[in-house]
Amino acid sequence: MTDIELLNTLALLRIEGVGDIVAKKLIHHCGSAEAVFLATRKQLLAIEGVGEVLYNKLQNRAVFGLAEAEMKFIKENSINVSFYLDKDYPDRLKHCIDGPVLLFSSGNINLQNRKLISIVGTRQITSYGADFTRKLIKDLAPLNPVIVSGFAYGVDIHAHNVAMEHNLQTIGVVAHGLNQIYPKTHKKYVAKMEENGGFMTEFWSTSNPDKENFVRRNRIVAGLTEATIIIESADKGGSLITANIANDYNRDVFAVPGRITDKYSQGCNNLIKTQKANLLTSAADLIYILNWELEEKKQKPVQKQLFITLEVEEQKVYDYLQKNGKELIDIIALQCEMPIYRLSSLLLTMELKGVIRPLPGKMFEAI
Repeated sequence: MTDIELLNTLALLRIEGVGDIVAKKLIHHCGSAEAVFLATRKQLLAIEGVGEVLYNKLQNRAVFGLAEAEMKFIKENSINVSFYLDKDYPDRLKHCIDGPVLLFSSGNINLQNRKLISIVGTRQITSYGADFTRKLIKDLAPLNPVIVSGFAYGVDIHAHNVAMEHNLQTIGVVAHGLNQIYPKTHKKYVAKMEENGGFMTEFWSTSNPDKENFVRRNRIVAGLTEATIIIESADKGGSLITANIANDYNRDVFAVPGRITDKYSQGCNNLIKTQKANLLTSAADLIYILNWELEEKKQKPVQKQLFITLEVEEQKVYDYLQKNGKELIDIIALQCEMPIYRLSSLLLTMELKGVIRPLPGKMFEAI
């Protein structure tokens, strides 16, 4: 992303009434953030949902001063910036309609590893929750997953620390700008986290950890990862919001069950009872449902059925799976450039034709 593109995108996001969804719509119709500011009144009003009020707000050039100040902070602090159309933008977040237009990060984050899971829960973690988290991450360590959490008290920081003990990459998604650390007592963990992982946010350096920011932060935690794990939660709490968002994003959700009398198991038990989460008793449950394997199994070649006719789109999907092996439905949709609803129909047809098979964890492979 060039400096001009970044400046204009930052400025666009500072326009009152322009959030991630509206900004994406404007950029899509105009071609770029810069083109939005250069567009005529007629061009802008032709976009569905853009009226006189928003048009007038887009004439506010004072936002460029704010954008320039933020660019200065970004450059002086070597902050990494990912634009939602860039190749380095997290794949799974691209499928989230309200995913951030810009993501800011620090450290050494590598998202090439697709085994990303988020581990969240109460800030009042109990010994039961702490022991389960430690055992879970230890057992998953041979698969080298990336552990994502919110860097908060309780479950979050415990998950980050255990991940670092096993030399796993861990990412803290924070609800404020990268010019500060919250809570301040966690500053001692920053350097080690940035050695193998780091921090990610959509918030500017001018943003403080205000209450409403944590809900916005939670959608990144849920959207960034393949699955969200709730370790412990009372009947209300931020981790339950994250679970609901993950379900809305069509992600797998897991919850650790507990005694019905335990306050910080009530939320998890309710998620399981209402079928909003898979029951998680060990790493084996997650490995099975997500179709993770400790090592690739060698399979004998299968003689394919002859004379099967595939439609053009079916052939495209089949060729992709043949080349890349088993894959998540979200990634197939992204790489084959087709919407999920269309792909789901194609996959069912192809399964009936006997050329692909479904796997646990919303994955598919060619036969």
